[in-house]
Amino acid sequence: MATLLDFRRRIRSVKNTQQLTRAMKFVAAAKLRRAQDRVYAARPYARQMLSVLRSAMTRIENPTHPLMARRPEERVLVLVVTGDKGLCGAFNTNVLRRAVGFFREHQAESLSVVSVGKKGRDALRKRTISLVAEYLNVSMHLEFARVKEIADRVIQMYTQNEVDAVYAIYNEFKNVLAQRLLVERLLPIDPEELQGEQGTVEGSVAVDYIYEQPPAEIFDRLLPRHVTTQVFRVLLESAAAEQAARMTAMESATNNAAELIDQLTLHMNKVRQASITKEIIEVVSGAASATS
Repeated sequence: MATLLDFRRRIRSVKNTQQLTRAMKFVAAAKLRRAQDRVYAARPYARQMLSVLRSAMTRIENPTHPLMARRPEERVLVLVVTGDKGLCGAFNTNVLRRAVGFFREHQAESLSVVSVGKKGRDALRKRTISLVAEYLNVSMHLEFARVKEIADRVIQMYTQNEVDAVYAIYNEFKNVLAQRLLVERLLPIDPEELQGEQGTVEGSVAVDYIYEQPPAEIFDRLLPRHVTTQVFRVLLESAAAEQAARMTAMESATNNAAELIDQLTLHMNKVRQASITKEIIEVVSGAASATS
């Protein structure tokens, strides 16, 4: 049976752990605020760039740019975006589970995997999945130079006909309490589908842009930048979702530590009460035997 000293040591240990989880929660909250601002700033730009490109592609009869090529999806490149650290709940596990399911669904195709994040790299290696490239410590210090390095590798593989499609598997930041797991196709880009005589796009009026430069020059500048922007947005979404998941997990751990401390304190008081009662009984029994 545990003694009072054992309970005191256990309570002290849990309190120390609670202090750590509370500090990690505050750190994650501060990082989340900055990551959230970057996500909200990047979304409109990436969305509008995709809209302009899709609109421009509908006006090109015979596209010649390599990033506009559409081929049967026989060779697929997959970007698996995870975190570099743990203690963030099921954030990394959900991405890896979805990635394994995606591999199973496309086992007939030739798959090339690029891992972004240490947790994903380690898990995929354990499953003996060969990686084309791996990028570590990206979400911790998300810089545009590192993102451009990843995007350039994707562009190189697609333009050199090494792959026919590019997918990204990541957690999209929805709010502090929820993330949405997505499998998003980055390449090839689907042009807008103009419907009817009014040129409507999904029930709305299509915007007809006026372009000054020739199409080749426009696509040479916009398409690589679009791929880089989309990869940047994906990594920003994942970084914000990771901090939100870590903050939620650390808050839950802090609350669980508080409940455990209450339970241990209650058990310790019961043991102490039983010990005191036993000592009183021994004193009373000794006094009674002495008088008799």
